[in-house]
Amino acid sequence: MTDTRIEAPRKATDPGETGGTGRARRLVQGWSANLVQMVLGLTQQLLLIPAFLHFWTSDVLAAWLAVYAAGSLVVVADAGLQLRAINRFLAFKSCVDCDGRTASFYARMLRIYLVVVAVLGACLLLGAYVAPPSAVLGFHATASFDAALLVMTLGMLMTLPANLVSGLYRVRGRYSRTVWLQNTALLLAQIAQLVAIALFGSLLAVAIAFVAMQILFAIFLVTHDAPRLFPFLRRNRIRRARSGTLRWCAGQFGRAFPFAVANITELALVNLPVLLVSALVTDRVAVAQWGLTRVIASLVRGLCLQVALPLGAELGHDYAIGDRERLRRLYAHGSVFVTVLACMVVAGLLPFWPDFFALWTRGSIAYDAPLTITLLLGSAAVAPSLFALVFANHSNRGDLLVRTKGLQLVVFLVLSFVLIPGLGPLGAALAVVVSDLLVQFGLLALPVMAQTLRHPLRHTAFLVMVAVAIVLSGWGIGVIVTSRLAGSGLAHFLAECALWLVVVGILASPLLSKRLRDRARALIPM
Repeated sequence: MTDTRIEAPRKATDPGETGGTGRARRLVQGWSANLVQMVLGLTQQLLLIPAFLHFWTSDVLAAWLAVYAAGSLVVVADAGLQLRAINRFLAFKSCVDCDGRTASFYARMLRIYLVVVAVLGACLLLGAYVAPPSAVLGFHATASFDAALLVMTLGMLMTLPANLVSGLYRVRGRYSRTVWLQNTALLLAQIAQLVAIALFGSLLAVAIAFVAMQILFAIFLVTHDAPRLFPFLRRNRIRRARSGTLRWCAGQFGRAFPFAVANITELALVNLPVLLVSALVTDRVAVAQWGLTRVIASLVRGLCLQVALPLGAELGHDYAIGDRERLRRLYAHGSVFVTVLACMVVAGLLPFWPDFFALWTRGSIAYDAPLTITLLLGSAAVAPSLFALVFANHSNRGDLLVRTKGLQLVVFLVLSFVLIPGLGPLGAALAVVVSDLLVQFGLLALPVMAQTLRHPLRHTAFLVMVAVAIVLSGWGIGVIVTSRLAGSGLAHFLAECALWLVVVGILASPLLSKRLRDRARALIPM
C-alpha cells in the first residue's frame, strides 16, 4: 500500500459529512466535548489536590504528581501513528472502495499498536527491575511508589490502541463521540480516586483507580463501539485482512516520524521550560513565579489547540476530496475564530491576573509583570500558527512538519541557554515566544496559508489588525475597571471580572445580528 491515490475521485458518503448544518453541528459538539475535557483536566490537576492533602503528606502528594506526570508522558509512545492513520483514512475518502481500504489499513495498524504495547510494556518491566523508579526519582521512602508508577505507565500504555479508533472517529464525523466517552472515563476515574484514597489511602490504590477507567474506556472503544458504528470493521473482516510485512510496518513508523516530531516539540515547549528554568535559575522564588505564570499561558495554548482540532478534521476532509473553495472558506473563518478567541481570553487575563495571582498564592509570591505580559501576548500571537499546525497534521504535510518543528525545538533550546542565565524566567518566555513567531509562524503558518488561501498576506494583516484591536481594547477596559473599583479579596476580584464581562458583552452585542455577522465574515480575506 502506498500513499499515491490512483482511484477515481468519489463524493463523501459518510452521514453528516455534507451540508453546512451537519458541519456546524459537528463543530459545536466537538467544541463542547473539548471544553468539558479541559474542565475535567483542571479538576484532576487542581481541585483534587486539597482532597489528596487531607489524607496524604506533601511527600506522598509529590510522589503522586510524579506518577501522574509519568502516565501523561506515555502519549509519546504513539510516535505519530495516530496522525499517520488519520491522514490515510482521509486519503481513502477519494477512493472507490473507501470502506474496504479503511478496514484493511485499520486491521494492520491495530496489530502494530498491539505489538508496540507488548514491546514497550516488556521494556518498562525490565527497566523497573534494573533501575527501580523510586531510587532514580528519589521516592525510595514512599511506600508502593514503584508499583504505582508501573501500574500507571503500563495502564496508560495499554490505552494506546484507542488512539487508532479515535482517529477513525475524527475522520468519519464522530469526533465528539470519542471525546465524550473519554470525558466519562475521566469523570469516573476522578470519583474512583476519591473512593480509593478514602478507603485505602495508598498511592497504589489511587493509581489503580485512575488507570482502570482508562483501560476500560479503551477496551470498550476498540472491541465494541467502533465495530458497532462501522460494521466494515467487524472481526471476521479483520481476521481476513492480510498482515502487513515487516517492511510495510517499518514504513508506517517512517511516515509517522514527522508527526511524532511535531507532537514531541509541542510537548517539550510546554514542559521543558520548567526543567530548564529550574536547572539554570538559582532563585527559587523566580522558579515558582515561572511555574505558576506558565500554567495560564499553557492553558491559552491548549484552548487554541482544542478549538482547532474539530476544525482540523473538517479541513482534512475538504483537503482529501479536493473541495478547494470550501476548504479556503473554512480555513479563513477558522483562523480568525481561533485568533479572536485567544485574544479575548488574553485581553481578560492581562488586567486581572495580578489580583488572581495574589489570591492564588495568598501573597506569598510576588507578581512578575514583564513575565506575564510576555507569555500572554505570545499566547495570543501564536494562535494562527497553532491553527495552521493542526491543519498541517490533517493534510499529510510531513516534510513541512519535520523541518519546522525540529528547527523550532533547536531554536528554542539555543535561545533558552543564551537568555535564561541572564534574564531568568523572562529569558525562557522570550525563547518560547520568539521560536513560535520566527519558526512556527514564519516557516509553517505562512506557507500553509499561501498554499490554502488566495490572499495569504492580506489574511495575515487582517489577523494582526483584529488581534491588536481586541487585546488593546479589552486590556484598556480592564485597566479602567480595576482603577474604578477599589478594594481587595475574592469578592472584589469577582466583581471586577463580572463588570468587565458586562462591558465587553454590551460592546459585542451587535454581533447578535445575523446580518452584521455575515458582513463581518465577508470582510475576512480568503
